[in-house]
Amino acid sequence: MVSDKYRVAANGVQLRCNIAQGIPFGELMRRIAALGLLLASSLAWSLPGRTENKSIGENGREARKAAKQQQKASKKMAKKQRKAAKKYQRAQRKAAQKQGHA
Repeated sequence: MVSDKYRVAANGVQLRCNIAQGIPFGELMRRIAALGLLLASSLAWSLPGRTENKSIGENGREARKAAKQQQKASKKMAKKQRKAAKKYQRAQRKAAQKQGHA
């Protein structure tokens, strides 16, 4: 016996909605699960990622760290250049001494 308030599916489950009247219960649950996954994935996709949501302090810290590394690298190169210049001057003095003695 089917009343107006409840619809009985093929497997005996009573459904209150008229939308699911002709659909088997398993198919209905599968569609609800698919809709839930679709909603969850669209919500996750719309949220910004961690890289886009950095605070000002983190950006400033990274900038200072990068500047410090750049400064360290430039000091190291300057030291190498000074050392090479000293070596070249020493070689020039030795060459001048040899020519003066010869």
